[in-house]
Amino acid sequence: MKEKILELSDLFFDEIVSIRRYMHMHPELSFQEFETSNYIKSILKSWDIHYLDGYANTGILVNLEGKEPSSRVIALRADFDALPILEENDVEYKSKNEGIMHACGHDAHTASMLGALKILHKMKDHWRGTIKFIFQPAEERLPGGAKQMIEEGVLENPNVQHVIAQHVLPELEVGKVGFRSGIYMASTDELYISISGKGGHAAIPSSYNNPIIASSELVLDFNKFFNDKADAIFAIGYIDGKGSTNIIPNEVNLMGTFRALDESFRLESHNHMNRIVDQVAKKYNIKIDLNIKKGYPALNNDIQFTLNQINKAKEFLGEKNVIDLPIRMTAEDFSYFANAVPSCFYRLGTGNKDKGLIHGLHTSKFNIDEDSLKIGMGLMAFLAIS
Repeated sequence: MKEKILELSDLFFDEIVSIRRYMHMHPELSFQEFETSNYIKSILKSWDIHYLDGYANTGILVNLEGKEPSSRVIALRADFDALPILEENDVEYKSKNEGIMHACGHDAHTASMLGALKILHKMKDHWRGTIKFIFQPAEERLPGGAKQMIEEGVLENPNVQHVIAQHVLPELEVGKVGFRSGIYMASTDELYISISGKGGHAAIPSSYNNPIIASSELVLDFNKFFNDKADAIFAIGYIDGKGSTNIIPNEVNLMGTFRALDESFRLESHNHMNRIVDQVAKKYNIKIDLNIKKGYPALNNDIQFTLNQINKAKEFLGEKNVIDLPIRMTAEDFSYFANAVPSCFYRLGTGNKDKGLIHGLHTSKFNIDEDSLKIGMGLMAFLAIS
């Protein structure tokens, strides 16, 4: 089976590269991926593969049956939305949609899974069970496409036992993959804070109640609480006061993020942040509104299932090419799948220092070594039928 998958990966490689480049040239933002969805469906039609669509508006599902379809049900998932970033790469397949870019590699995710689908469709008389291929929109924007697709029944009829997904990692050299069993990625919550005081002339302190002072203390108190929490991140990335050198504004608005690895601590922190808000508001006789927009939960890879995938990856790629990953405080809406059924989310190495492919995710010069697509589609196929 391994040799056959490697053979077909070579055979389909050029087509999968072409698919990835087309997607890279035509990126679309979360919840707006109508043309991308149509493109994926056109490929499936050309391969004579039946699909179901309409999940989360643009999502697509393929149920591929091998021998004894009811004996096991595994799902593979790939996302296909892009980011609001202006691409700075000088490549022939540069984004044609100005200000939008596949800067997180979702074009590679989808192309790899299409490759795995084509391989397994070709080999469907040689493996057992049913494999669901979940093409998911809107990973990059809350509330995320994964949650909606699950609520709409993508893991049902037949019921999925495990889900597998891969994500590009430019810090990892092409040819390698990385896994981590157990907790791997953080939850993510968006923070929106409005501090309302009374503006006035800066030279007349008795005429105003400065919301900037209150907002400064609020941020410092938040930082003090989270400072020694190794398994949490708090950061304010936006402050808007609209005052001037001698103008105290009526209001200050803040935006930030809070991330945690433990769901109990996450809830506890929400409560503690509200207590800090109450204390600062009372101290300065000022109104503070804290809106915690709850995002994706922490991503927890099922330990036993992930250890099994690690062993299979070593069998497919060789032990030296499978590494252990550290915990990341970034977030992923695949966590909804991992909460629903035992799952595994792993990383595909796409970096190549010799080719200058060193730029990080969510940057204007991010790109991949396309040799990783051959590894990506082959490994996904192998894991799905093992």
